[in-house]
Amino acid sequence: MTRPQDGRSGVEATYGPLLTPARPGGSSGRPVQLWALLPKELATVFRPVLADVAGEVVREIQRTIPDYARPLDGAFGKALKTGVQMAFLQFLERIGNPEAPSEDRRSVFLSLGVQEFHQGRNVDVLQAAYRVGARVTWRRVAEAGRRTGVPSATLCLLAEAIFAYIDELSALSVEGHAEAREKAAGALERRRHRLMELLLAEPPSPPDVVKHAADLARWQLPELLVAVALDQPSDEAPAAASSALADFESSSPCLLVPAPEPDEREQFAESLAGWRAAIGPAVPPAFAARSLRAAREALRLVESGALADEPVTWCVDHLSRLWLLKEPFLAAELVRERLGPLTGLTGKQHTRLAGTLLAWLETCGNVREVAERLAVHPQTVRSRAQELETLFADGLRDPERRFEMILALRATPPDPSRI
Repeated sequence: MTRPQDGRSGVEATYGPLLTPARPGGSSGRPVQLWALLPKELATVFRPVLADVAGEVVREIQRTIPDYARPLDGAFGKALKTGVQMAFLQFLERIGNPEAPSEDRRSVFLSLGVQEFHQGRNVDVLQAAYRVGARVTWRRVAEAGRRTGVPSATLCLLAEAIFAYIDELSALSVEGHAEAREKAAGALERRRHRLMELLLAEPPSPPDVVKHAADLARWQLPELLVAVALDQPSDEAPAAASSALADFESSSPCLLVPAPEPDEREQFAESLAGWRAAIGPAVPPAFAARSLRAAREALRLVESGALADEPVTWCVDHLSRLWLLKEPFLAAELVRERLGPLTGLTGKQHTRLAGTLLAWLETCGNVREVAERLAVHPQTVRSRAQELETLFADGLRDPERRFEMILALRATPPDPSRI
């Protein structure tokens, strides 16, 4: 088909005002206007030709497209053969009657897109099949048209109609594929939400129930997982959510993800960028609720100032403090009982001696290590140790009291800048 110098085909140059764009999937627009220009008797001319083309189209599709190079059995094979036959039947009806009803055709080609999705293929494969069908059909129609003396201008117009019609059918299948994809994504999201509910249930859900839900949700249950409590939401979900069970609908958003390996901590923290997060301890799936409880407690302590305000808080780095601060009354009682001798000191003295006491207890009284930890002279450490001996007397030598003192000091950590 030749084109004039302005880039339009002969048909477009002649009939340009009538050739307006089609509405995808509709029975009006460009294809209808093209068919309205075709002589109705063409339907009679091409009916015997197109009756034999359907099988040729299917064979050519199988020959040229690897995904279809197999016996077309089952629902999809039946739908493809039905679709090809329906396409030719409707095309002939359109030549005779451009306004012919198209609901049957619509459902068939929407279904082809749905079937293609369920076969796990991209819609591009089906679109390639449509192009093969259009090519074969046009070749046979052109041959028959020349044999029967159909004018070249009419054949050009018919070519335009064929390819516009194929575009219309292809658009229907793309629509069906997209609808099936959206429906499947919605169902999968609901199943994953249900799995998350089961994992966070207390008492824990029966293992067989959880395993069945995980299979339906297409989520591999890990040996260990971590719960991630989230705060200060970003406009977008964190990257970690792509492989997680996620809840962004509640007032306390969270994730459940396979526990990262120790050497993956930094990378995992980066995948939470844009959010303040606390990562619970790694636990078997049956204890996911406990991991989440710890993560949310860590976030609460960050907000209260009891833990350092960092973008990502790892509970495993603060287990003793989380344990102590979970019961504020008992932690306060422990501090009052075991650190009572420090209460009469000024704020600066209290901070200085508390920091020295913690370092002294944790290093078993190693003066050099305490000096290095506090960045002071060893003689300063000895002087402070004498003050502590005076204040605590035998308490510094009792193993149980030493342990409780460490816990009390960790419940109220001193300010390093004032030590």
